[in-house]
Amino acid sequence: MKGKSKYKKSGGRNLLLNIILLVVLAAVFTGSVMIGRFRITPGELLDILTGNFSDDTSSAALVLYEVRIARIAAAAVIGAGLSAAGAAYQGIFRNPMVSPDILGAATGASFGAALAILLGLGTFVTQIFAFVSGLAAVAIAYFSCSFLNGRSGSATTTLVLTGMVVSAVFSAFISIVKFVGDPYDTLPTITFWLMGGLTYVTKGDVWVMAVPFLAGISVLMALRWKLNLLTFNDEEARSMGVDTTLVRSLVILAATLVSSSAVAVGGMIGWVGLIIPHIARMLAGPDYSKMLSVSALLGSIFLMVVDDAARCIFAQEIPLGVLTAIIGAPFFLYLMYQGRRSFL
Repeated sequence: MKGKSKYKKSGGRNLLLNIILLVVLAAVFTGSVMIGRFRITPGELLDILTGNFSDDTSSAALVLYEVRIARIAAAAVIGAGLSAAGAAYQGIFRNPMVSPDILGAATGASFGAALAILLGLGTFVTQIFAFVSGLAAVAIAYFSCSFLNGRSGSATTTLVLTGMVVSAVFSAFISIVKFVGDPYDTLPTITFWLMGGLTYVTKGDVWVMAVPFLAGISVLMALRWKLNLLTFNDEEARSMGVDTTLVRSLVILAATLVSSSAVAVGGMIGWVGLIIPHIARMLAGPDYSKMLSVSALLGSIFLMVVDDAARCIFAQEIPLGVLTAIIGAPFFLYLMYQGRRSFL
């Protein structure tokens, strides 16, 4: 009876935490649409939402519907995706230092985007190139691991090492693309894209990203109970009735879908998938059935706030990936200084 009471109490706390985070998310989203170089007052926002347009609010409505909502929605989705993917990867690899790029998804996607920019392709095709290339990088790492498994240690260790090799190869490909690109046109575009940012995000980009994001996040949420068992070694997990190979493959595929779609739209935005899962673990505990949703919500809130800072601190917008690194690296050092109390 005490165990059931404790479980219900824990579930109630987690529900309350999720409700609080949803309220904060809504508040941050509302605040984000109003701030920027073109400010929208609360009264103007209310007039726009209720359809009471006037000459004074027409410009604000144009900015809101054509630019700002798409950008903020993209920040929310990318933040949630990277955070959830990072938490899932940390679970299946049983390593708190793991990020969504552990298998080369971000580096592969960056190569695809750089190649598309070099070829002078449009924005939509660039995103498709980035998405497919990210999936290809992870597929190469995964199937290479399957070939090497049994010859060079455990499957998890082999997969991590293979991912590092694949990431290094795609980094070299990116360097080649930058080397042959026009230094006055193509090279600056590639460099700016690799820094990460949401300056040119459109409503169409959000819809394109939504499909793989929803597919991937749905699988992760459905398997969040089994993620707890994957934090044990494979023998123990199998003894509990879990097909570790199948579950791990599904989690990797889902996390790769989410992270590749995020990189395809936002570029290289690092540290989100590394530090946010630790904060979620501190708030909700290590149970993935509770922590995964908290991680996704925190990621959305975090990236929206960082994007607000990126477009408001200076007259010239700061690349989003640069700002997340400036914030994330010191915070991660703080977590390590705390004795890894938030780690698995």
